Amino acid sequence: MADRDQRTSDGAEEVAGVRVTSPGRVVYPALGITKGEVAEYYAAVGEALLDRAAHRPLAVVRCPEGVGGDCFYQKHPSDSFEPGLPQVRIQEKDELDDYHYLSSVADLVSLVQFGVLEVHVWGSTVDRLEQPDRLVFDLDPSPGVPFDVTKRAARRVRQALEERGLTPFLRATGGKGLHVVAPLVPEAGWDEAKAFAEALAGELADEDPEHLTTALPKAQREGKVFVDYLRNGRGATAIADYSLRSRPGAGVAVPLRWGELSALESPAAYDLRRARRRLAALKQDPWEGFEEAAAPLSSAR
Repeated sequence: MADRDQRTSDGAEEVAGVRVTSPGRVVYPALGITKGEVAEYYAAVGEALLDRAAHRPLAVVRCPEGVGGDCFYQKHPSDSFEPGLPQVRIQEKDELDDYHYLSSVADLVSLVQFGVLEVHVWGSTVDRLEQPDRLVFDLDPSPGVPFDVTKRAARRVRQALEERGLTPFLRATGGKGLHVVAPLVPEAGWDEAKAFAEALAGELADEDPEHLTTALPKAQREGKVFVDYLRNGRGATAIADYSLRSRPGAGVAVPLRWGELSALESPAAYDLRRARRRLAALKQDPWEGFEEAAAPLSSAR
């Protein structure tokens, strides 16, 4: 497990071979977590994060002054990032644009130097951009919805996917909700994946309109869990496993076994320190068999 490598003469630290300046700057004031500790965290969990986030177009949330300052979402490269961070050029609606992607733990730690806390990735890899290899259902509760309702929704999405021959996996997002993720053989295109996800989400909302919805206006989601299928559109992203969240409690997105759901107290139950301890103690990947479980979307119809 990687930690800080050394302290340089100007007070910077080297973590995973990356020079991290101002390591003592407090990033999460409520917990006293510093920039250096964030870098050490990402070095420690980096291999596990890269297992399912490497070589995918990247979007990040940057908080240069910590979570108490301004935070912003960034999709495209800028002079703020490490020059050697890998890039891929992607055709968007009207133009070609560049995206970063991750290929090493050093790439990941280099993001911390520039204030990155959250790491989000596409549902496809840079070598097969137009064929997603996963479906993501983001169960996003409106304020005041008990967590048990979100947990029931996750179990229902699981059941629906299994009934269609897909294998669902569970993620606590570190934020407000849960993700149910199903691996795909990368054959179908984005339009097909999004249409499938939208249809399934709509069926579930029709089945339980008291608790579930696919309505886009937030005013129509009050008291319900939004079954967000939009993560499955081209260019959409989802939080990476083991990514931090830019929230005061330093929550982490953590892959879980389905058997852990009943006892889970919150989607942000794992903060930076607890998530790191959990990963170090794991004897088996909670998503063991994820890649092997991939099925073609055509078979799910």
